[in-house]
Amino acid sequence: MPRHHQKKSSAPGGGSQRQLRVGEQVRHAMADILAQGNVHDADLEGHIITVPEVRMSPDLKLATVYVMPLGGRDTEIVIAALERNKKFLRGEVAHRVNLKFAPDLRFRVDERFDEAERIEKLLRTPAVQKDLEQDLEQDPATDREEER
Repeated sequence: MPRHHQKKSSAPGGGSQRQLRVGEQVRHAMADILAQGNVHDADLEGHIITVPEVRMSPDLKLATVYVMPLGGRDTEIVIAALERNKKFLRGEVAHRVNLKFAPDLRFRVDERFDEAERIEKLLRTPAVQKDLEQDLEQDPATDREEER
C-alpha cells in the first residue's frame, strides 16, 4: 500500500495552488515565446495566438496548453505547427520557468469562446426572452426586492 495518498483538491478550477501557480508561469512563458515570434514556422508566423490557460498535472510533468488563434481560424494548422515545434517550446519554457523537470507540452484548442458564444446566442433567442419576462412577472420575490 502506498504511503503517500493523493489528496483531492479543493482549489477552484481544478488543481492545487502549486499546480495553478506553475500553470500560470508556463502560460506566461508560452505567451511570451509566441508573441516574440521565437518559433520559426511558416504556419505560425501569420497568426496571433492567445494562450488563455495551462493546466498542469499533479506531478507537474505534463502541461496541457490551451491555445486559440486570433479569430478562431486555422486551429488545426496552428495545433499541428505547435506539435511540430514541441521540443523547442519545451526547452524555452524550461529556461523561463524554474522547475526540476521541464514539463511535456500538450496542445489543445480552447473551445470556451465558442461555448460562450453559443450560450449568448441561446439567451438572445425570442423564446428565452419571453420565458425570462414571464418569470419576472410571476416571481413575487422579485417584486419584494424592487420595493426595498
